[in-house]
Amino acid sequence: MINDQVLGIILGGGQGSRLYPLTKDRSKPAVPIAGKYRLVDIPISNCINSDIKRMYVLTQFNSASLNAHIKNTYHFSFFSAAFVDVLAAEQTMQSNEWFQGTADAVRQSMHHFLANDFEYALILSGDQLYNMDFKDMIQKHKESGAKISIATYPVNAKDATSFGLLKTNNDNTIASFIEKPASELLPDWTSEVSPEMKSEGRNYLASMGIYIFNRDLLIELMANPETIDFGKEIIPQAIGEHKTMSYPYEGYWTDIGNIDSFFEANLGLTDDLPKFNLYDENRVFTRARILPTSKFTNTILNKSIIADGCIINAEKIERSVIGIRSRIGKETIITKTYMMGNDAYESLDEIKNKSIDIQLGIGDRCFINNCIIDKNCRIGDDCRINGGLHLKDIETDTYLVKDGIVVVKKGAVIPKGTVI
Repeated sequence: MINDQVLGIILGGGQGSRLYPLTKDRSKPAVPIAGKYRLVDIPISNCINSDIKRMYVLTQFNSASLNAHIKNTYHFSFFSAAFVDVLAAEQTMQSNEWFQGTADAVRQSMHHFLANDFEYALILSGDQLYNMDFKDMIQKHKESGAKISIATYPVNAKDATSFGLLKTNNDNTIASFIEKPASELLPDWTSEVSPEMKSEGRNYLASMGIYIFNRDLLIELMANPETIDFGKEIIPQAIGEHKTMSYPYEGYWTDIGNIDSFFEANLGLTDDLPKFNLYDENRVFTRARILPTSKFTNTILNKSIIADGCIINAEKIERSVIGIRSRIGKETIITKTYMMGNDAYESLDEIKNKSIDIQLGIGDRCFINNCIIDKNCRIGDDCRINGGLHLKDIETDTYLVKDGIVVVKKGAVIPKGTVI
């Protein structure tokens, strides 16, 4: 079934500088997550599970890998109107500039959107981790007679200054909005939340960056080229002029904005009862690779996720996520690590002939802790990478340390015996 009233628009974000070096060679929505997925799979899967199967993904930086992932993943029937298309910034008769902000990205792409019949535009971020039923949000939007609906999430005072905050009336109509307020303004922005949220000190309603716009209003708002951002301009200006509703959400949701939140979101998947549940009837879809099962020899596993196609001889893997086609050598110990895996296997001939000095993956007798290992890395034997707050922030050609997390860059070669 396709909800033919709704068009999905997924914003790929800018350069993703806060996720560097993971975004050095790829756009933010293309960053691998949970061992086998990409960030963009989350909003796309939420749409598919909500019967929204016409989607555009807007991006402008390093979009090649994102294009390839979407092309190889989201195939619908030839007899269906369903599609997922990537729209990169392009020069047109109306504009020859990059996207200047979230609203400007939508404005510059409007001619593509308007080629489709739809009543509502569902605008989503491409770098959030959550599981939401958009059918319920859309239904409440219709019933309320709103022109705009904004999904909202209770946050605490520490996080509140990083979000757009809003206040609502008794019927969930949004009365006022402020983008990323200074901490001294927060006492004026507390909201009524559920007792559970109140007990956690989450007294502020934050915009999740998930919007529903009626088609006619979106066309009207996009006609003004001076407004370039939804949070800073479109939403504050629309409140009071057009009926704008809050859609309260209290499930798991996190904004993958920086290395620390990305790292914690991945390691959180190893919990006994993870806040983001991959083991649910609302599946997360991704590329259907035909990979062999993973193989282990003399390995102790504890609270870890292992993707397909891995060859693991490690001594111990604990609280870690190991991505597709990973290879880990003998007597190696890995803790609190996200290893993204590899895009291909090395041939047995290459390995037997020892034409490769350091194989793809992690070698023998290594110790890896508090680390993100990007795709296609080679870590030699007897390496010790021990992340933590004892390490100063630093960047080299092969790795970066940020907030105690060691990030080994994509394709890096770490020589045998290296200590970090």
